[in-house]
Amino acid sequence: MSAADEAKDFLSNYDGKNIRIMEVCGTHTHEIFKDGIRQILSPKINLISGPGCPVCVTPADFIDEAVMLALEKHCTITTFGDLVRVPGSEKSLADARAEGAKVKVVYAPSDALDYAAANPDEDVVFLSVGFETTVPSECLTVQQAIEKKITNYSLLTANKTMPGAYMAMRNATDAFLYPGHVHAIIGTSICEKLRDEYGISGVCAGFTPAELLVALALEVRGLEKGEPFFLNAYPRVVKAEGSTKAVELTQKYMEQVDALWRGIGEIKDSGLALREEYASFDARRKYSLPHITGRDNPACRCGEVLQGKCLSKDCPLFGKACTPEHPVGACMVSSEGACSAYYLYGRNL
Repeated sequence: MSAADEAKDFLSNYDGKNIRIMEVCGTHTHEIFKDGIRQILSPKINLISGPGCPVCVTPADFIDEAVMLALEKHCTITTFGDLVRVPGSEKSLADARAEGAKVKVVYAPSDALDYAAANPDEDVVFLSVGFETTVPSECLTVQQAIEKKITNYSLLTANKTMPGAYMAMRNATDAFLYPGHVHAIIGTSICEKLRDEYGISGVCAGFTPAELLVALALEVRGLEKGEPFFLNAYPRVVKAEGSTKAVELTQKYMEQVDALWRGIGEIKDSGLALREEYASFDARRKYSLPHITGRDNPACRCGEVLQGKCLSKDCPLFGKACTPEHPVGACMVSSEGACSAYYLYGRNL
């Protein structure tokens, strides 16, 4: 019997204490749903979808800023496709585009810089969202813009870092399923620190069905022992030291700031913003954006979903007013969102 088969058998027949495990990563959420892993788990094992989808936790005020840049500052907005339909306080970027704004979907930050270089008469802004995984590539575009003397390019930043989220969510779960791609960048020392200083447990997991089953089984066995633990179940990708070059690049261009997470609130030192010396590439400073306080739809329960306080199906809008075709909340928009995963794969659970 393979390790994955043993893990599956253990997870299906587990009859110990009730356990809550938060899969922080949006990709983990979708893979667990898609692979049918939730269906085979013992009812004693409760999986919680945490705030690991970067689009889902991007606040409404960021979308409002992007809409203002597009409609009032006449900038060309370049962005990953998931952000186009995320609701702001009153409009999404899709709405702004319908009103004549220039919103261009790109597949990498380098595409946005290339567009700026090819269109020097346009003010090009890239919407810089995401966790530690994507930040280095966004910093690299600033470095290249400086080297190539491209002055019509800037970033509107809403980047987040995961350690702050782990601390904020620690009481919502018994252990974390740590995102493998994040820790491939930042390494595992933070997980060991959380274990040693705060008693926070977790397992770093890969993304295949076998890797997820084994990681979850290790998680449950660790919780059965009753002592804080950390295990790296993704050693072929995640190393203790992480990617030192990526971390150094991020630290050169970005600094830690307090950040607002949609539906959760402000988490201290959980965001990244361009350092003062790169202010000419910071869209907020470059275009003198005013402070904006966004407003979420009061009926949307995305924030509670991201904190494990309710399931997607518990939201009164889910599957009715809010669907992937007509999303009301960010968790339904994103391809990594918990609500879109539940809608696509979990409605019959």
